[in-house]
Amino acid sequence: MAGSAALGLSRELRTRPVRTGHARHGGDRSNTTCSYVSSISQTSSTSSLTTCDLVSQWRQFLHAQAAGILAVDFLHVDTVLLKRLYVLVFIEHGTRRMHLGGVTANPTGEWTVQQARNLALTLGGRFENFRFLIRDRRSNFTKSFDAVFQANGTRILRTAVQAPRMNATCERLLGTLRREFLDRMLVLSEAHLRAVLIEYQVHYNTGRPHQGIAQRVPGYERDVPSVTAVNLDVQRIRRKPVLNGLINEYSRAA
Repeated sequence: MAGSAALGLSRELRTRPVRTGHARHGGDRSNTTCSYVSSISQTSSTSSLTTCDLVSQWRQFLHAQAAGILAVDFLHVDTVLLKRLYVLVFIEHGTRRMHLGGVTANPTGEWTVQQARNLALTLGGRFENFRFLIRDRRSNFTKSFDAVFQANGTRILRTAVQAPRMNATCERLLGTLRREFLDRMLVLSEAHLRAVLIEYQVHYNTGRPHQGIAQRVPGYERDVPSVTAVNLDVQRIRRKPVLNGLINEYSRAA
């Protein structure tokens, strides 16, 4: 797909509100990108395109621009004392590198802005490489939050209402966090949650392969050859426990 078409589609997805989705689906949270782009095709100049065409163009846009896309979303976790905590998570589409924004029980707009500033300081010069930020429409993401990214020329792409697949990479990360360890342990406090997230982030960024980048780990070198099978009869394997053995990493012994 041509670059101009991708940008045109992203502009449509970013600027047009959803007015027909709620009536058609009755507020069902399972509403997807397909239903949203269908409403666009009925109300915009893209009416000559089918729903499948629009979904395909959005996927192609995400694939073509992956190296310059950053996505963000919130994850909520309940402690053993039923206190709800919120986790802000960023992920780079190109490398699948995860960045932990912070953990809080009160995710105000000011707190969220500070996490964006912290990310900018952490990434340094790399922060300027992101051309697009994908986020949802929750009130925590204020104009001041957007301004942190827009100062470097980053465009904000807001997802449609009830269309989580528009931010599928980040949504999948949140699902991975739950499946791999949050649903398998009891969180005692905010400090405990922060500690296990930091430990898991190291594992996610340095030891866990990802399907989206050909089973490599984030930060891989593109010219590194593919991993080959290991002959266990002649090669010893070393196990490294993560989160007290909840997850294990395996590597060849020296």
